[in-house]
Amino acid sequence: MNTLRVTGGRVLRPDGAVTESDVTVDRDGGTVLAVGDETGGVADENVPSSADETLDAEGSLVIPGLVNAHTHVAMTLLRGYADDKPLDAWLREDIWPAEAELTPDDIEAGAALGALEMIRSGTTAFADMYFAMDRVADVVDRAGLRARLGHGVVTVGKEEADARADVEESLAVARELDGAADGRIRTAFMPHSLTTVGEELLREGVAEARAAGVPVHLHANETTDEVDPIVDERGERPIAYAADIDALGPDDFFAHGVHVDDTEIDRLADAGTAVVHCPASNMKLASGMAPVQRLREAGVTVALGTDGAASNNDLDVFDEMRDAAMLGKLAADDAAAVPAEAVVEMATAAGAAALGLPGGRIEPGAAADLAVVDLDAPHLTPVHDPVSHLAYAARGSDVRHTVCDGEVLMRDREVLTLDADAVQERAAEAAAALVARVDGGDGGGGDGL
Repeated sequence: MNTLRVTGGRVLRPDGAVTESDVTVDRDGGTVLAVGDETGGVADENVPSSADETLDAEGSLVIPGLVNAHTHVAMTLLRGYADDKPLDAWLREDIWPAEAELTPDDIEAGAALGALEMIRSGTTAFADMYFAMDRVADVVDRAGLRARLGHGVVTVGKEEADARADVEESLAVARELDGAADGRIRTAFMPHSLTTVGEELLREGVAEARAAGVPVHLHANETTDEVDPIVDERGERPIAYAADIDALGPDDFFAHGVHVDDTEIDRLADAGTAVVHCPASNMKLASGMAPVQRLREAGVTVALGTDGAASNNDLDVFDEMRDAAMLGKLAADDAAAVPAEAVVEMATAAGAAALGLPGGRIEPGAAADLAVVDLDAPHLTPVHDPVSHLAYAARGSDVRHTVCDGEVLMRDREVLTLDADAVQERAAEAAAALVARVDGGDGGGGDGL
């Protein structure tokens, strides 16, 4: 057995307790063997007294690897490209024209930059809706991360043949990439939203996804401009429409959920459909404040996502935790709403549950997806409550080590699976060339997300 031991730190346990414990990992199986003396039924003789490799966690907190449950990872190339504009103008005037010029090489370069950023900030799993997903899958494989991937579908404004081909591509990606990267990649059918995909094709795509046992991921209730047309045209709310087309199930997860009413919250809870809260993106684009406290009280699984780096502008889930806690209190008009332990759970166990991926917990038998957060910094001193620090004070740059599936992806801030300098150089060159093509083009809209 090839083992890894994380030594000398404190460990965040599934019940929120923090204990001084070593964590022993079976690297071959990618699972946690023991936390301190706790082996979860594994015979003591199967937990070696010494390990093949160790990670020093002295003065640090060992937490589950963070889960970024909704992003468009290759949009790192558009970080800072178009800021301080309302959503519709931002998309139509800036983002869609730029995305129309993207090449598969660009997407791979942007995805690698995003993977590097996530590893360095303690994220071990993410959900990605974008294009050229075979190239994104290659990046996930090399980086050592987990992901649920899907080709994003937009059919509005397209000819029938092109629209149908877009749906078919999403379904093909879901079939062909599932189980890639030694099982670390899972897939989903990913129509962009209920308003950007025509009903007939949406129904057909969801039906095929159901037949294939593939979950559905889409944007829902992000803005009032998305909600109102469905209400006007159909006489029902978006979540009811999703239920009508069989897109509301226990394995599905929807991004945003900003403008959901009480009946929709109850529908989501009854269906077991998760919601991915993206507070930074929602604030930057003035989309609104999601009712996170009400969603959680109703029993909806609420995860956290960064959305794309063009609307955030980073992929740091620590930032998202702080934003979620702060915005949740404003939305509920209650300083006790969305407390620290809730957002930490949203960023770990709830994220893994929403995506249907392993991880999110540190206990024997769980996936060995870990981040080690160095608490020895002025902004983290004193440590009255380490969980509070995770939610309100920690930063991605405080992550010392990152482990996924039992493999060390970053040791002492050095990423081992990607060449950081080469990734950043390639991404910067791709971004500059992309903007030059956009500026030299006709500025027409594309098929973007």
